[in-house]
Amino acid sequence: MSEPWQGLPAILAEEVAASWQESCPEGLPEWLASAGVTAEDLARALASSQFLRQILTRDSERLADAVRQRPLTEPTTRASLEACWRDYVTAVDSEPALQAALRRFRKEVQFRIIWRDLLRWADLEETIAATSDLADIAIQGALDWLYADACEAFGTPYGADPVTGEEAPQPMVVLGMGKLGGRELNVSSDIDLIFAFPSSGETRGGRRTLDNQQFFVRLGQRLIQALDQITADGFVHRVDMRLRPYGQSGALALSFAALESYYQDQGREWERYAMVKARVVAGDQRAGAVLMASLRPFVYRKYIDFSAFESLRNMKAMINREVRRKGLDNDIKLGSGGIREIEFVVQAFQLIRGGRDRELQQRELQAILTQLEALELLPSDVVAELRAAYVFLRNLEHALQGIADKQTQLLPDTGIDQARVALILGFDDWQTCLDELNAHREKVARHFADIITLDEDAETTETLDEGWASLWLGELDAEAAGAWLSEHGYEAPEASLKVLEELRQGRQTQTMQTQGRQRLNQFMPVLLEAVTQVDNPSETLARVMQLVEAVLRRTAYLVLLLENPGARWQLVKLCSESPWIARLLAETPLLLDELLNAESLYHPPAKSELQDDLRQQMLRIPYEDLEEQMESLRHFKKAHVLRVAASELRGTLPLMKVSDYLTWIAEVVLDHVVDVAFANLVSRHGYPQRADGSACDTDFAVVGYGKLGGIELGYTSDLDLVFIHDADPQQSTDGDRAIDNAVFYTRLGQRIVHILSTQTPSGQLYEVDMRLRPSGNSGLLVSTLSAFDRYQHQDAWTWEHQALARARGVAGCPRTLAAFEELRHGILCQSRDRAQLRREVAEMREKMRASLGTRTVAGEPPAVFHIKHDWGGIVDIEFLVQYLVLAYSADHPELTQWSDNIRQLEELGRAGVLPVADTERLREAFINLRSTIHRRALQNLNSQVDGEAFPSERRYIQTLWRRIMLA
Repeated sequence: MSEPWQGLPAILAEEVAASWQESCPEGLPEWLASAGVTAEDLARALASSQFLRQILTRDSERLADAVRQRPLTEPTTRASLEACWRDYVTAVDSEPALQAALRRFRKEVQFRIIWRDLLRWADLEETIAATSDLADIAIQGALDWLYADACEAFGTPYGADPVTGEEAPQPMVVLGMGKLGGRELNVSSDIDLIFAFPSSGETRGGRRTLDNQQFFVRLGQRLIQALDQITADGFVHRVDMRLRPYGQSGALALSFAALESYYQDQGREWERYAMVKARVVAGDQRAGAVLMASLRPFVYRKYIDFSAFESLRNMKAMINREVRRKGLDNDIKLGSGGIREIEFVVQAFQLIRGGRDRELQQRELQAILTQLEALELLPSDVVAELRAAYVFLRNLEHALQGIADKQTQLLPDTGIDQARVALILGFDDWQTCLDELNAHREKVARHFADIITLDEDAETTETLDEGWASLWLGELDAEAAGAWLSEHGYEAPEASLKVLEELRQGRQTQTMQTQGRQRLNQFMPVLLEAVTQVDNPSETLARVMQLVEAVLRRTAYLVLLLENPGARWQLVKLCSESPWIARLLAETPLLLDELLNAESLYHPPAKSELQDDLRQQMLRIPYEDLEEQMESLRHFKKAHVLRVAASELRGTLPLMKVSDYLTWIAEVVLDHVVDVAFANLVSRHGYPQRADGSACDTDFAVVGYGKLGGIELGYTSDLDLVFIHDADPQQSTDGDRAIDNAVFYTRLGQRIVHILSTQTPSGQLYEVDMRLRPSGNSGLLVSTLSAFDRYQHQDAWTWEHQALARARGVAGCPRTLAAFEELRHGILCQSRDRAQLRREVAEMREKMRASLGTRTVAGEPPAVFHIKHDWGGIVDIEFLVQYLVLAYSADHPELTQWSDNIRQLEELGRAGVLPVADTERLREAFINLRSTIHRRALQNLNSQVDGEAFPSERRYIQTLWRRIMLA
């Protein structure tokens, strides 16, 4: 009698044979055999999935009971899943019991779904429907129990019924987005949710009253924990709430009116795309129908809306950048010809024509493909190819995920997993499977390009003088090569020839693969000709060479520059003007993507657009994937700093705006970092609690000091930060692994500093300086608001109050930030002895000048002038302003409303503390000095200039200092 694994590929047969005794010590279990499963079926299942093997080994007893009740040979239906959940929920009498029941329910159903899918007993329609039903039932089951429990504690929320308008109990409505909304969920996928409730009001009949939003936010937090928290039994679904209005910084639950208002007034194009698949997956379906009807005009316009093409193009371009950055060519979802491109094609037609053609207002992709053919919007052969590719790619996706019950879309790189996937999909070997995949991807990519063309796909047809190729390939002798370069404007031909020779003969170039070498040989002649368009070709070539050397192992970037003459010109121009930008691009070649669109390159986005951009970029990265979060944040920052630098060089941004933009970038990054760090700790320890038992919103503030506080960041500025929280330090968190609030916030501060300052492959996000916190390096990393207030009133030095004049809240909880601003205002408005204050400020300035200023020899003029630290420089202006703010805020409280020097000077003039003529002249001097520092930074130069520079500004600043500070 042959062994049941003998028909399997050798590599899999060997593995099954080795594990058979552990998985099936007595052969084929009776409970499987009686359900129609053969030994060969079992061997195939064990070969296909480590997850199935693990469950069979560890949970066979519980699994046996489940299979006896519902044989694996029977299709998985919603009715069978609901019956299964009823068996589990009957014993639930507490929140821990609910969590255990949900996880065991998921494990049983997941085993069934993956078994039937991988053995091809279920088709794609059954698998995605069952997976979506599993999520729906789990969410509804958790919500039912938690809602009843919350009503018992806080009363039932009441408000206007969305249908009748009469006072009635308020239900929660849970919207499922993405594949869950479309009933197309993967076998191992997170779920995107939005929580809503009909109207405002209060709870009735509980031990204490809450307003409706508080009630539903708390309910939402518990619902997420019930599904998402990892316990001894695992988890149910990873929950992602970032598609809600304002993302992670928005309220966890919103009323119908608030949702409708947000989408109509502020909804972005990409949010239309997301809302296409929105579906009420749990909660009150009747109320949910009212909500969905109110949101329909936002998604589907009454007119034919071709603007959707542009927004989808932008989204696809962003995905392409991500694919290049992460090397995701083998990602069957995001890569070229992948699932996302099919979804984009379908949803483009939905967004463009869905308002007019109601048949397109559906969620399931295959149903919409049918309508596109019926409406003659796509030819039948195109629909057939897209449908076949979609089914193949989704089945492949489930095969990849079913191996280990892991969310992935990456093709396997090990022989055994490649054999598993080939077996699951019915191929004799991996190469045959790969050939079929590539054929589908090529068709999808072609149809996608025909329908939604990307700007970066355009190719150049420029002709090039053959002399440039001869020069690069070394076919000209040294004299002829030098003459050629001189003739074409190279200012240092010998230096340029040396640079080319070093690259050509370098070890990296010599060891390049054939394709890479061909790309380099194509690119270099084009580059050599391109740099003749600027005034300093030799210098520019040397700068661009840093980038070329950096991408010799990633020559796809050379292709990008070859095929995009606009991007190539921007590269040459920017490197010609700034060695700092040249180095930035060499360190992070992915930034070349920013050069594809000159319009956006030279018009950096305002803060609200930055927030939206970051939110979109981060939606695909789970909060728990801290490494990828950190890498993406670093790229985001570099990309936007590049835009600011390019705009400053072109002259489209004046100095004040440059600092504004650099500061906005830091603020947006900090806000996100706080969210990530907080979510990461909450997942481990639960929410920190207030004295009344409610969960903290974060109750945490990041205060910016120095250049960040003063809205004067430069390109290489570090961040002076102070962390404050307003939670009760005597309370603890509400998770299974509870910790004291004080410990929680200390770890939060540590996590934030770690995310910002750790060196990753993409470098450091920001260097962080925490020395301005109470008691400096010897003080607590995070202070309570009351401790900070006490320190400032009782222990702070004068220089610490000077620093506070430049401080402002930059990220975190709005309520805590407002409390800090009130505290700061009170401290700055204290009545002070002006003579004593003047003396202390002047003494501190002299210490700084002695420590940081240029060393001078008595009787000799200084050879250099340090723009910031020397006598008559920027710090003298800052100290003047800080002294005046501290000395006169008691009489003029309006002086405290700003933290930046420019507006503080303007306010000092308006208040009559300084003559307006002086404030305007100081303002002009300050801007001139700072502009020079900015410009020099882009040339990789420090803040020291010729000793005779800025004579009039320095004399004026010195005169004013003597008049005010030495009177």
